Amino acid sequence: MTSPLTSADPDPRPQAPERPLPSDCCDSGCAVCVHDLYAEELIAYRQALAAWTLRHPDASATPP
Repeated sequence: MTSPLTSADPDPRPQAPERPLPSDCCDSGCAVCVHDLYAEELIAYRQALAAWTLRHPDASATPP
């Protein structure tokens, strides 16, 4: 039996970052825009997903 506080899967599939809404950007030329942060998170997600896919070759290529 698993505890509700522990994950049933010790190596869960990485989750894609949430795309910012158009209203999340203030369009004032911030040094670090929400779109820049999203792009960085997306790169990290894709790298993590590629590594996870290598560890789970039988897993579906598309998320559930």
